[in-house]
Amino acid sequence: MEESDPGIVPMNQLNKVGLQATKEAGEGRAGAKENSSSSSMPPTQSGTSMFQGLWRVREAAKRNNKIRLSALLHHVTTSFLRDCFYALKRQAAPGVDGVTWQEYEQDLEARLTGLQSGIHRGAYRAQPSRRVYIPKADGRQRPLGIAALEDKIVQQAVVSLLEPIYEEDFLGFSCGFRPGRGPHAALDALTVSIERMPVKWILDADIRGFFDNVDHEWVMKFVQHRVADRRVLRLIQKWLKAGVSEDVQWSETKIGTPQGAVVSPLIANIYLHYVYDLWIHAWRRKVARGAVVTVRYADDLVVGFQYREDAERFQEELQTRLAKFGLELNTDKTRLIEFGRRAERDRKRRGEGKPETFNFLGFTHSCGRHRKGYFSLWRKTTRKRMVAKLRQIKQQLQQRRHEPIPVVGKWLQQVVTGYYNYHAVPGNLTSLSLFRARLSRIWRHQLRQRGDQRKIAWTKFARICLRYLPSPRTLPPHPYQRFNVTHPRWEPYA
Repeated sequence: MEESDPGIVPMNQLNKVGLQATKEAGEGRAGAKENSSSSSMPPTQSGTSMFQGLWRVREAAKRNNKIRLSALLHHVTTSFLRDCFYALKRQAAPGVDGVTWQEYEQDLEARLTGLQSGIHRGAYRAQPSRRVYIPKADGRQRPLGIAALEDKIVQQAVVSLLEPIYEEDFLGFSCGFRPGRGPHAALDALTVSIERMPVKWILDADIRGFFDNVDHEWVMKFVQHRVADRRVLRLIQKWLKAGVSEDVQWSETKIGTPQGAVVSPLIANIYLHYVYDLWIHAWRRKVARGAVVTVRYADDLVVGFQYREDAERFQEELQTRLAKFGLELNTDKTRLIEFGRRAERDRKRRGEGKPETFNFLGFTHSCGRHRKGYFSLWRKTTRKRMVAKLRQIKQQLQQRRHEPIPVVGKWLQQVVTGYYNYHAVPGNLTSLSLFRARLSRIWRHQLRQRGDQRKIAWTKFARICLRYLPSPRTLPPHPYQRFNVTHPRWEPYA
């Protein structure tokens, strides 16, 4: 696809706001390897990636970050939709149509043929999302929007079309819901930045109700910076305006994008790319006096500063920046704290206590010392995250109380292994051991509630735990090891 291709038109002069910022190579660091390796899409039924058919789209976007691509929807064929269908979670809850993944598969080819025809004829209509609530770690309820199955398929198709384009635009400190950039990538980047850079202040920022306050008009303006295919733009508008259904009552959605929708993470990243990423990328080079580092995972932000004056000015200007786009900081959760290699020494000299801690992606970060004496960033599982997980397991154990011990043991083994896969970061073994010990007591208590197990001895139960509950151990590599692989020529501002 060449620039003279009729499928690509020049960037409209009105859509140039914020696009002067360069990509990763211009940020003073090497591009992350995962950006050019593979898509987040899983392999198709044939064992190949859907992304392989879109290489020309990505190459066109890579050559010029100011072109708008106008010919995209023709990639959506029946075969493409089939791959999108098999990329969906098979056990996901149904939407308002009540159709499950297994039911849709029974007459798959006929359904996909009709869906593909409806998309290209403009006859496709988005259905409202089904509103459900899930408990949060702090006891509140998080609203989720479950889309109908055909909406999920079409959303997955559009995400697959747009992802190659925006992966060429997104900056390196944006880590949420991107290929090869999971939460551990964000945690690694934060650890390396704080330990290597002269960070003395941390702004732990929280955007109040981000997904509920995304402005639809701004979404469409931002997408049009890169997409000129009117059919794709109409699809996005349909999902934004589809509304939600709760207790059989439909309500219009004038702002926001439902959490849980396939397309919502990409919309969130596009929105914050223009609202936050490009802005802070320019701010730290043109305004800041000292070093500034940042990591963003979806709407979770952490910013490190060398000087307090920069931190206070940035926090004030960030509030103004967000307000322009219908967002605001949650003042109850946003904190500016003294943190870093010199924080403990400076606070001790002033007669103050230890440096405060902050939470990010389920871990409490604190200032510590390596056994050799130099500064080290310590991470342990947040208390709320551990308590919420144990409470969830306890409820499920109550429901499975009378199942055979081997059955429950194998289930717990999978649960604990999954928990370790995320939380077994270097330096967190104490928290993992505490989690296993508390889980053991909860399980023993449930076994004692069974009529035939009231007097189960600790010695016998210890053998059961040894068999089914894995012992904690560090699983991911050290942050420096993984970060140096993905950023072999690391420089400041990564």
